[in-house]
Amino acid sequence: MAATSGAAEQSINGPYLEVSSLPSPHDEQHGLQDLSDDDNDDNDNNAAPGDLGNNASTKKKKKRKPKKKKSAGGGTPKQSNPPRVPVSSLFLNNQYPVGEEVEYRIENSFRTTSEEKRHLDRMNNDFLNEYRHGAEVHRQVRQWAQKNIKPGQSLTEIAEGIEDGVRALTGHQGLEEGDNIKGGMGFPTGLSLNHCAAHYTPNAGNKVVLQKKDVMKVDFGVHLNGRIVDSAFTMTFDPVYDNLLSAVKDATNTGVREAGIDVRMSDIGAAIQEAMESYEVAIGGQSLPVKCIRNLNGHNIIQYSIHGSKSVPIVRGGDQTKMEEGETFAIETFGSTGKGYVRDDMETSHYAKKADAANVPLRVSSARTLLNSINKNFGTLPFCRRYLDRLGHEKYLLGLNNLVSSGIVEAYPPLCDAKGSYTAQFEHTILLRPNVKEVISRGDDY
Repeated sequence: MAATSGAAEQSINGPYLEVSSLPSPHDEQHGLQDLSDDDNDDNDNNAAPGDLGNNASTKKKKKRKPKKKKSAGGGTPKQSNPPRVPVSSLFLNNQYPVGEEVEYRIENSFRTTSEEKRHLDRMNNDFLNEYRHGAEVHRQVRQWAQKNIKPGQSLTEIAEGIEDGVRALTGHQGLEEGDNIKGGMGFPTGLSLNHCAAHYTPNAGNKVVLQKKDVMKVDFGVHLNGRIVDSAFTMTFDPVYDNLLSAVKDATNTGVREAGIDVRMSDIGAAIQEAMESYEVAIGGQSLPVKCIRNLNGHNIIQYSIHGSKSVPIVRGGDQTKMEEGETFAIETFGSTGKGYVRDDMETSHYAKKADAANVPLRVSSARTLLNSINKNFGTLPFCRRYLDRLGHEKYLLGLNNLVSSGIVEAYPPLCDAKGSYTAQFEHTILLRPNVKEVISRGDDY
């Protein structure tokens, strides 16, 4: 998820949206492996029985051995289509694939061989395994989505397909009180079209249908124990947008490459902008420059909070803040054929409880009821209206708006560039481990 910039220019309020490469061995989209044995009949036995007073022999009846089933350990389980098999069932030792590991460079190159740094890294095994578990869920769900999303589908159908997959693969449906806090969706599925860059997911009753000419940003998060894997990609169905996607993918990979311990944010932003703005795209007979959306940024991620206190700019600037050992970052970039600047627009769907929300007396009873449910089911994880509908809440808008106006919950409206423009996004989550940088969300797709 992106975060808005707080730099020199006026920024969008709020931190929600800062406003590659090991293939998964389990990303095939097939049904579960058939574990039954073939039947094998005995050969006919024509031996004569003993003498029973006459010389006539009788033929023994054929005997059929009972059918035996192979044990589950006799074969490798496969993911179903659509994905519904928990990833923990596919990795029975609970050791999940390591992301793309990149050695540190220059003055940090000593970290690769430092025994002290390796020891510190081994102490983080549980932390790493939770992240790798979530990353494998993200890869399997998104690769299914990339193969199955087609023009003519409603945005609601697409969002629910992704979210059903994430909940099934993490093993957390999120319907029992507190279950979603253990694992599941890290934040709502963003399906932002064309000039809308981020924070759009369908509310109940939404009738928008994906068209062949659309440029759709697919941004969703997976979490286990609050370790959020934040990764996004862009889908198009017309090759005219290929250069736009290439520009943004290149910019994101540049940011991933430049990021590291003790690296200044300003240096990362400058490298991203140089990569992004070296591209042009021809649309409707016009050659358009690809611009960075300057008030959208990457961000650090902390447990149960999609945005920490640090932003990763995607344009040149003077931010001298450095990345530090042990931090987790979402490196995301946005390119646009428009103004390269987004503003709030359209109906709000995304919300999140503020981590530092004051204890404010609430006079609206529905607000008190809703806040109790948010605390138990989401905590500080972002949610959307559809998630409240799914939990059985009705007529909650008055209470929700009261929580927003009271400063307890933050609303995150869709962020849009000029109408008629097209925007694209790619994003990866990286872990700055003591001895190596791990691009945890890298897959063979991007």
